[in-house]
Amino acid sequence: MSIGSDTSVSSGHKPTMSTARTIVAASSGNLVEWFDFYIYAFFSVYFADKFFTGTGETGALLKSAAVFFVGFLMRPLGGYIFGRIADRHGRKNSMLIAIIMMCTGSLLMAILPTAETVGVLAPVLLLLVRCLQGISVGGEYGSTATYMSEVAAENRRGFYSSFQYVTLIGGQLLASLLAVVMTFFLTEEEIANGWWRLPFVIGACAAVVALWLRSHLHETASAESRNASSAGSFREVLAHPRAFWVVLGITAAGSLSFYTFTTYMQKYLINTGGFAKADVAQAMTLCLFLFMLLQPAIGAFSDRIGRKNSMLIFVVGMVLIPVPLFAFLGGQESLVACMAGIMVAMFFLSFYTSVSGIVKAEMFPAHIRGLGVGFTYAIANSLFGGSAESIALGLKDMGWAWAFPWYVVAICVLGLIAVCFMRDNRQHSTIDGKGEAWENRHDRAGL
Repeated sequence: MSIGSDTSVSSGHKPTMSTARTIVAASSGNLVEWFDFYIYAFFSVYFADKFFTGTGETGALLKSAAVFFVGFLMRPLGGYIFGRIADRHGRKNSMLIAIIMMCTGSLLMAILPTAETVGVLAPVLLLLVRCLQGISVGGEYGSTATYMSEVAAENRRGFYSSFQYVTLIGGQLLASLLAVVMTFFLTEEEIANGWWRLPFVIGACAAVVALWLRSHLHETASAESRNASSAGSFREVLAHPRAFWVVLGITAAGSLSFYTFTTYMQKYLINTGGFAKADVAQAMTLCLFLFMLLQPAIGAFSDRIGRKNSMLIFVVGMVLIPVPLFAFLGGQESLVACMAGIMVAMFFLSFYTSVSGIVKAEMFPAHIRGLGVGFTYAIANSLFGGSAESIALGLKDMGWAWAFPWYVVAICVLGLIAVCFMRDNRQHSTIDGKGEAWENRHDRAGL
């Protein structure tokens, strides 16, 4: 666990079972990170008025939602900090520090004093803890994506990297499942009176387990790459403009599409479709479960057709689907038909999510891979993913609900342009060194 460890692994020669165990250990932390991040969203309805008093129920919920969004805004900072740590001190150390930070944040959430105890200081403390968790989850993505891409064999990277989103979606599902279980055994009043703290205790305990699993991982970054003078330098990331802008473009399209069809869709079916909240919650939980199962299959498929072709399938689908699908869903009376339509969108979305991490990792050289992947992803994810619901609901409030799917299409057109500038990983991958010298020479020329 020491900083600067020289133990590195050769991704291409690890036995399959050893690689599988390593992927499980690395991705376990990813699951815990996202579980801890999302339990706030599911349980804030019970504790919002404990921190925001004198605003009424709606005002308290709005302020708690604003605090949730601040967590998104902290992600670029986390991506930058942990990207530098990953490049200069190792991927393993970066992942360990990130999970320790999330564990600390969850424990603090579990013991936070409410306004009844500390008055106006309560919401300030809540905001600070969520900033801590936002920085942690912002740093988690780049470190985990980089590590998983480097530890897997060349012809299996798509399959193994898909488990990053399996655990991301799994964390969201587990948070939802815990909320369902607690509401089955406890009354709303009991949860609001203190039991809302339990999920954060569970999250902190799970983080300790993930920390133990990650402590046994090998380091994948070589001493040479970590000790390079430009390791973890943002200026060096900008010296690879093709990789920077392509990652920014595809992440903008991918993040917006992901939050549109996983998070906002639930509100759309309730507000526009007119379906009951409980029915929609069950339907979206099933859709998310099926979406999670798609990831390994589509990831393995990318190993055969190449990552660029996977991205093309995704962006073309997201350019063609949103407008007719939103119109279809808005006029449907059958929730089953809506689920089928959503699963079509999720199928095309899987061509992004299943290989999201490996696509970006294959574009940056080792000495800036953690920062290049983590920080660039976090910027686009915060701007386009974190704002998806706000933009959709804001347009609906203005009477322009029809404009939101066109907004998704417009961003995905930009994503399509970005994909056109991608290199085929089968010929150009910085992880294997294929085409790296060519890529560096042309990137620095601004081509």
